[in-house]
Amino acid sequence: MDMAVSSHAPPRPASALDVRRLQAHDHVRWDDFVQTCPEATFFHRAGWQTVMEQGFGHDSYFLYAEQAGNIVGVLPLAHIRSRLFGNALVSLPFCVYGGIASSNRAARLALDEAAQMLAQQLHVGHLEYRQRDQLDSSEQPGWLGKPLYATFRRSLQADEQDNLLAIPRKQRAVVRKGSAAGLHSSLDDDLDRFFALYAGSLHRLGTPVFARRHFALLRTVFGDDCSVMTVCQGSQAQASVMTFYFRDEVLPYYGGGSVLARDTGANDFMYWELMRRAGARGYRLFDFGRSKVGTGAYDFKKNWGFTAQPLPYAYKLVAAKSLPDTNPLNPKYRWFIRAWRRLPLPLANLLGPHILRQLG
Repeated sequence: MDMAVSSHAPPRPASALDVRRLQAHDHVRWDDFVQTCPEATFFHRAGWQTVMEQGFGHDSYFLYAEQAGNIVGVLPLAHIRSRLFGNALVSLPFCVYGGIASSNRAARLALDEAAQMLAQQLHVGHLEYRQRDQLDSSEQPGWLGKPLYATFRRSLQADEQDNLLAIPRKQRAVVRKGSAAGLHSSLDDDLDRFFALYAGSLHRLGTPVFARRHFALLRTVFGDDCSVMTVCQGSQAQASVMTFYFRDEVLPYYGGGSVLARDTGANDFMYWELMRRAGARGYRLFDFGRSKVGTGAYDFKKNWGFTAQPLPYAYKLVAAKSLPDTNPLNPKYRWFIRAWRRLPLPLANLLGPHILRQLG
């Protein structure tokens, strides 16, 4: 999609605004804008276009608004077509944040108009923005909400003791228990320990797992802004997390622990170690990511003293009459979760990526 005028059209005013589709040669310009736009997140980075297309095989439509030769707004979109879970244009699948990030109202409205036109052309069931902030219904009417997720974000301090004291007393005791048990952390250059712990953890929860190559691609695309940290007791790995870094923010994104982690407190110790390391490196905001309201993960993050911030994801129906309910809390998925837990782990790891790529 490129809404710019053709070369045969009359010259346009310098203030004219065009919406274009991201090409490989514009990745640097796109990311330069994302780094400075307050509304943008790690999940607005151009590298996600590579992840969507090469990692999942989804068509991507990363749109940007340009004015006077400068990018003034971005909207990363990907098209998911699934016989099981529907047909949607999403900003952005497999990511907790997305939607429009812009520096002015005109760019925001132009990108929204372009996205809705694209959704009609693709004949999707619905268009989805994973906004972190509420849409202005007076500017963008007709959007639906679905209060399913909350995110957890809190400031970090440079001083390790200040960060420790910001954790509620009971949770702080669990962290100290892990330290007393001899737990220690280290950064991993490869994915072996991380993937084994992550895949095993999700299998016990009855949740499909991404392919190992997905995590390898993330490391390749985002380089030093994507790292893996593993917690061990002696030489035994008990918990591991893949983390993203963006501006002054740290985002633990994929994490898992062994069956021993509950007894030793390895999962709790892991997140404390990540906070400690990030604070010392100058990061000033810890983003614990989203969780579904009413789940154990939601309660776990509240126990750390984080305040839940509802995520006002926005949905616009296009061809569909109602939004699909692919939430795993939906009672009709309970059988699937129980059955998935009983699958042999190698088989679950083989089948999981084929299911996940249809979900987003």
